[in-house]
Amino acid sequence: MLLTLLESTATTAKQPGGLFWVIYIVILVGFMWLLIIRPQKKQKKQMEDLHKAMEPGDNIMTTGGFYGTILDIVDDTTVIVEFGNNKNCRIPMHKNAIAEIEKAGSAVVKDEDEDTPVKDEKKEDKKADKKLGKTKE
Repeated sequence: MLLTLLESTATTAKQPGGLFWVIYIVILVGFMWLLIIRPQKKQKKQMEDLHKAMEPGDNIMTTGGFYGTILDIVDDTTVIVEFGNNKNCRIPMHKNAIAEIEKAGSAVVKDEDEDTPVKDEKKEDKKADKKLGKTKE
């Protein structure tokens, strides 16, 4: 009895039509665009803006993890980068090999806070320890 009921429901069930498959494919392509193509285009646009904003004197990090300073921009695709403290290490590099840029002068150095009494107390403690022979080495 159960088998007969299952067979009758299987034969009377409607198969999805052609419109269903068209809508299904459109939705699938929409998800692919949202999850893959759109973020990739957004990242590419950010990298193009980054490359346009490069100037000599900017500090960079390459895709290989090396830090350097841009000395000159030769053309649309090539820059000359100086690595390390050795002024003789200058390498021409493709702009696509640059991962991050820090603009020259963008680092902020803060002066010491006005809490000098705390520092004075520490100095006085050190002076007192010195007088008593309790210097730490």
